[in-house]
Amino acid sequence: MEQQTSPTPRNLDSLTPRQIVEELDRYVIGQRDAKRMVAIALRNRWRRQQLSPELRDEIVPKNIIMIGPTGVGKTEISRRVSKLADAPFIKVEASKFTEVGYVGRDVESIIRDLTDLSINMVKTAYLEKVQKKAEDMAEERVLDMLLPPSLSSPSFETTEITEETSEAPAQKKQDQQESTRSKLRLQLREGKLDNRMVEIEIKERGGLPVGIISNIGGMEDLEHNLRDMLGGMMPGKKKNRRMKVSEALKFMAQEEAQKLIDMEEVTKEAITRTEQSGIVFLDEIDKIAGREKNTGPDISREGVQRDLLPIVEGSTVNTKHGPVKTDHILFIAAGAFHVAKPSDLIPELQGRFPIRVELEPLTKDDLIRILTEPKNALVKQYHALLGTEGISLEFTRDGIEEIAATAVQVNDRTENIGARRLFTIVERLLEDVSFEAQDLQEKKVVINAQYVRDHLQSIVKDEDLSRFIL
Repeated sequence: MEQQTSPTPRNLDSLTPRQIVEELDRYVIGQRDAKRMVAIALRNRWRRQQLSPELRDEIVPKNIIMIGPTGVGKTEISRRVSKLADAPFIKVEASKFTEVGYVGRDVESIIRDLTDLSINMVKTAYLEKVQKKAEDMAEERVLDMLLPPSLSSPSFETTEITEETSEAPAQKKQDQQESTRSKLRLQLREGKLDNRMVEIEIKERGGLPVGIISNIGGMEDLEHNLRDMLGGMMPGKKKNRRMKVSEALKFMAQEEAQKLIDMEEVTKEAITRTEQSGIVFLDEIDKIAGREKNTGPDISREGVQRDLLPIVEGSTVNTKHGPVKTDHILFIAAGAFHVAKPSDLIPELQGRFPIRVELEPLTKDDLIRILTEPKNALVKQYHALLGTEGISLEFTRDGIEEIAATAVQVNDRTENIGARRLFTIVERLLEDVSFEAQDLQEKKVVINAQYVRDHLQSIVKDEDLSRFIL
């Protein structure tokens, strides 16, 4: 087994809160208060790791509630922070859970899913470390298949066997074998043997048939766990399969890489990373706020809060990989709270989210910046997409301002969905160009204010129509 070193998260110790905010500014416009809060929470994790073990265990993360309408950047801030810290991150909707005893997902599945994600992250990091060695081993296995075991029956034009070599001593035969193998390896690396067919043995994983339990409502997690558990106990069938050399190389490299990593080490590292740096984003937390006085279909709201409470407070969740403690997982909750209020949550849960930050609705200037400034700005995306068809797309300043003004107008008249309105408007705006891209004679398309008005004005004026289209 190759000696492995534990992969570590990115250099979080070199990122100050100010630098974290600057990184977030590259993708999220505005919302400085929310960025500052998550930057401090992230930095506090590093600070905690510098303390003595006794004091370290006493410091719990300061969970955050983000309050603001949809489409203003709540999810994006959390997701970008997790990428920045290379931390396990999961986004879940609180409304998809129900209290124990009702049909629905168990809240502990949040931690099980987070642990699975962490294991995949760590496993990928380990696989990258051994990838080169795995590829070399796969190459040797393919060469063993391609090269005949005896030089008495050569099958490649690079092998030159004469009567003299067949009567040569064993050493000379071995030298000839090595020479032939070297020539064959060169051909393999140059891709000359990619289309040659080879037969390899594949082991199929045993387990339960798909769907045997999941037809029963709410039993998907049970089936998933049973399949994983029984898959290791039941021997899989072996079968031979013919494939091209290029495909066989990839398949064997994956097999060899799996053999080179120690899954016990991967699991141990992943559980530690989940416990110490995991982030759970609880969206739609406002949908489970409020206390019901009457029985009915919404009876489980407060029950979901009480089920969430031990996980947020700190408990141990049993997963198929082992027990996972939630004491130091950072929870970021978010909701519009346009009907309920944070104070409608049960007091115990409120106490576990001490930091509250309100995100501001997006203005016209914010939308203009969102269209142009971020690294993944919408204007840049469409410019690149249509560029593949040879279309030169140019957004003028007044055109972008008109798009932003239209988004604000439609958000005010209908449901306010924030920056997501830009997606619907720009997609509608470029519908004809996208559909006829290959047939357009004029390959340069200028999107100015007049173009926007011509294509959207009739829809925007008709409020009933804009509800359905924009």
